[in-house]
Amino acid sequence: MGMPDAEGHGPPDGLPGLPPEWGRVVVPDDASALADEARQLRRELRRRHRRSGWRRRLGLAPRRDGLPPLGLPVLALLVSVLITLTGLAAVTWPRSTRSGGSPTVVPYPTAPVAVGPLPALDLVDAGNDPVPLRGLLPAMIVLVDACPCREQVTAAADAAPAGVTVVSVTEGRRADPFPAPGVRALADPAGGLRSYLHLAPRAGTATALLVDREGTLVRLVPELGPVAAYRDDLARLAG
Repeated sequence: MGMPDAEGHGPPDGLPGLPPEWGRVVVPDDASALADEARQLRRELRRRHRRSGWRRRLGLAPRRDGLPPLGLPVLALLVSVLITLTGLAAVTWPRSTRSGGSPTVVPYPTAPVAVGPLPALDLVDAGNDPVPLRGLLPAMIVLVDACPCREQVTAAADAAPAGVTVVSVTEGRRADPFPAPGVRALADPAGGLRSYLHLAPRAGTATALLVDREGTLVRLVPELGPVAAYRDDLARLAG
């Protein structure tokens, strides 16, 4: 079609000057020889068109005034909100228990657990003399270190059948100097009864143990209340 320049690789006649880095440009006589390049070029143009279209929809296309795209801050805000909501959902999402059932709710105070028969403890009386606890059985033993609860202890002593000893026990080395009438007042310096029950004192509450003559714990009353709640068990101690 055209003639190359003096060096043999310049542009053909009638074409404007092309950048020298393009090298030798050959224009074929048959345009169908460029079909593959044309298809590749059309695919690239369609791809760029789709990409620029999505950038315009999302507000990420460059602005004419040279400022950053408006969509970038919005996109960053959306990502932050999604991360926050995901974290909240992970924390507040209800979890099923391993057993597959409803979670167990244990009321306070929890029921103490006594292991084995009543241990052979030596308590002390008001004169600091040792008193074997098993020598007082059968007995109703009331722990009054957290509450004197004299009204309830007196009611228990009045309801106790013959042969059943009602004992009030405090921690430390000093027994109750003013026990309720008909009650044997002792002290538990080593805290053996509390350790036996695995039970810590709770203010305003007296705990009672009903123990038969063999040292078996017949009834445990975590919070001493009306006699009617334990009268039948108290009568069993005398049998």
